[in-house]
Amino acid sequence: MIMEATNYFAKDGMADAVLERRREGSRLRARLGLPAGRIFVNQGGQGPDVRWECAFADEAAFQADLAARDASPEFAAQRREMGALTQRFERHVFTLDETPL
Repeated sequence: MIMEATNYFAKDGMADAVLERRREGSRLRARLGLPAGRIFVNQGGQGPDVRWECAFADEAAFQADLAARDASPEFAAQRREMGALTQRFERHVFTLDETPL
């Protein structure tokens, strides 16, 4: 399994707009036939204002998802609009450690 996580650090006063833009991004993903993922909202303290996560069965599924995003003009616009609302963006990709304990 592969987990992609993105962290959005809003510009001052823009946390609600970042959340709504992320929701729209998930709706766009669904329209493109991609999994919507899950959105998390910071409840106070350090860290990103909004976090999005999505799991993929394997590398092929993850690469197909990336290719669909890269081929979408709507997704490019989504990225630009989010960029205007955030001071920092992070993308992290993890694989599941399946080593027996």
